[in-house]
Amino acid sequence: MISESPWWAESVIYQIYPRSFFDSNGDGEGDLPGITSHLEHVQSLGADAIWLSPFYTSPNKDGGYDVADPRGVDPRFGNLEDARALIKRAHQLELRVLVDVVPNHFSDQHAWFTEAISSKAGSAERKRFHFYDAKSDGTPPNNWISLFGGPAWTQIKTSDGTAQYYLHLFDSSQPDLNWENEDVASDFEKTLRFWLDLGVDGFRIDVAHGLAKENILIDHHDPEGLSNALRLDFEMSSEERGELLASAPFFDREGVHAIYRNWRRIFDSYDREVMAVAEAWVHPPARATRYVRGDELQQVFNFDLLVAPFDAAFLFQCISSTLEMLRQVDAPATWALSNHDTPRVASRHGSKASRALALFVLALPGSCYIYNGQELGLPDAQLADSDRQDPAFFRTKGLQKGRDGARVPMPWSGDKTPFGFSSGSPWLPIPNEWREFSVSSQNTDPSSTLNLYRSALKIRKNRFVGAGEIEWVDRGETGLLSFARGEFAVYLNTGTSAIEIPTVGTLALGSDREVKLANGTLSLPAASAAWVAIR
Repeated sequence: MISESPWWAESVIYQIYPRSFFDSNGDGEGDLPGITSHLEHVQSLGADAIWLSPFYTSPNKDGGYDVADPRGVDPRFGNLEDARALIKRAHQLELRVLVDVVPNHFSDQHAWFTEAISSKAGSAERKRFHFYDAKSDGTPPNNWISLFGGPAWTQIKTSDGTAQYYLHLFDSSQPDLNWENEDVASDFEKTLRFWLDLGVDGFRIDVAHGLAKENILIDHHDPEGLSNALRLDFEMSSEERGELLASAPFFDREGVHAIYRNWRRIFDSYDREVMAVAEAWVHPPARATRYVRGDELQQVFNFDLLVAPFDAAFLFQCISSTLEMLRQVDAPATWALSNHDTPRVASRHGSKASRALALFVLALPGSCYIYNGQELGLPDAQLADSDRQDPAFFRTKGLQKGRDGARVPMPWSGDKTPFGFSSGSPWLPIPNEWREFSVSSQNTDPSSTLNLYRSALKIRKNRFVGAGEIEWVDRGETGLLSFARGEFAVYLNTGTSAIEIPTVGTLALGSDREVKLANGTLSLPAASAAWVAIR
């Protein structure tokens, strides 16, 4: 039975990209025992849960999101006993565990797909995917473009010598599943129950908006020419992204909601609180609330902050509209400044502004997601093209640099690369300049980003959780954004000049050492934030 205040309502969830967290065996790749051995870092940060990006059996052509066995652990990460030990240790540390589930596609090395390509056109094996004949002129069934660049169709020869195309919205090694096929729904129920029975507390659902496709044999009508860049990278303008999301016949179709209502019944059949958060890029943003209606999922990611400029008026609109939309369906907001698919917040806004924005966001009602390394102020690493592994880089012939810069491993200790991450050579090189970002170097520095996060999360847990809604005071017109919540007034200066603010109370926390409160005046430098205790 779900309580009135479920654990996820105002939780802080720490995302771990397993390959980049900690390498326990010296092969250059992070693994499950490595995560287990460093969970105390997450606990000391003040997080309530961890989210593990995929560690399943995979050829790893897309960072593990090309899953060959969703109920198996890839040997590069360990084995099933290592997963069980990780879950057990996390629970001992009072950390809940979310795992990724990837329902839009499988790897082309999944047993189902190898059966499909060795079977005839129209076979039961092929109906688990989207196989179609070519058009009469031999071209693909429609004009859809992969989000990683290039066509969304790859042609293969059938066992009887004829040819068919299969659909892949991502890499050609990731054939899309046909969710109108009962085998698919049944197999994913097995996967959900498998991990829940092993002890996980919930799921992050990859491409949650993409499972249902419509009008597959009809070309995508694209009057704005967006099919030339049918992708969701962060070089697109918000207008382009919105047009694409609203028009694409494979995103946010009605059929996805029946799937999640079925999943909710599975979650509710367990005698503990189970949750799922949807990765759902939709437009207009209000459509995201459909994923968190009372009989569907519990959370949906808000991606606005991942692309938002450091601008008070824009942030006010983004935050206030999100809170209002989710209030209509009685669902908690979710806030994230970075993840494994996006440029890190420190690279988007710079070190000072990213600390300020984090402090401001951590005071908001709802759940906050922190991507591993964000608490250290890590920027994207600058990589040579020869080091890149993201399929988007290769499919666009280098036009898109891809996501590798945000996936470079964590620096833990020492004076030189690889900074304690591995005794071997890391799968992506760690910059020599990252010494100041290591956990050990920041542990003893009171002004470090790590200690800012620790202080903020401690205050958040003790004094913000359960404090209710916010009351806006300054709405960004002059570069100042502020609100009152519970015992605190929260301020963010996105401008280029310092602001002097008359206030009462005591300074609980500032985003940098130049934030001061004396004689009833808060001195808030450019690109800084403050929490002032007013009660």
